[in-house]
Amino acid sequence: MTSTRGTSVDIPTQDGTADAYLAYPDDGSPHPAVLLYMDAFGLRPNLKQMADRLAGNGYTVLVPNVFYRHGRAPVVELPEFIDTAERPEILQQISPLVRALTPEVVERDADAYLRWLADCPQAADGPIGITGYCMGSRLALRTAGTHPDRVAAVAGFHGGQLATDAPDSPHLVADRVTAEVYFGHADQDASMPPEQIERLDKALTEAGVRHRSEVYPGAHHGYTQADTSSYDAEAADRHWSELLALLDRTLRRTDGAS
Repeated sequence: MTSTRGTSVDIPTQDGTADAYLAYPDDGSPHPAVLLYMDAFGLRPNLKQMADRLAGNGYTVLVPNVFYRHGRAPVVELPEFIDTAERPEILQQISPLVRALTPEVVERDADAYLRWLADCPQAADGPIGITGYCMGSRLALRTAGTHPDRVAAVAGFHGGQLATDAPDSPHLVADRVTAEVYFGHADQDASMPPEQIERLDKALTEAGVRHRSEVYPGAHHGYTQADTSSYDAEAADRHWSELLALLDRTLRRTDGAS
């Protein structure tokens, strides 16, 4: 693993300033950029550690606080270990923030994040990768569909409501996606039932998108997040293997790295 640095940064957007975390290899060279979309629990130490791990594998990683309109992170105070069964009020606080992220808002913010990365000295020129967790999977897919010229790879893990009957369902952007796509669905996830997985796969296939969609047996919604009661070490390890393989084959070839 490469030694890394992490720092807080501010990103100007059409609606204000988004605070964010930037992690990158500490070698003075630019590296392929990855946009990491947070889960609903927000920008916190666990996500920073995940960004650091990606940076240690040779990437410059930006983790924006997508709830910035409601304040700087942490927008909602969280315990060190998150168990919503014991603390249901956490979801009650978070739900309005998630609902406020309309497709229009997500697209405006994505434009700001990508512009910022394009000017970031630690980020190499060329397309970027995106990884998203829980609600971040929806943001990742929508960003890939609205910025196909900038995004070479998209990964989403334990995402929910990715292919609903709604007229603005995320899967409807599939015909605009040019990136390679990977989804790691949670087996025990009521927010992404088999019929939605099938609808998502069908949309990506019909659009000619190179993709893989896998269901992780026994995994629950949130399985990658080590600071939550949903964490599944085996599924999380599998996620890291798939994510790094995707980024390596899509971003390394664009910056001339082996």
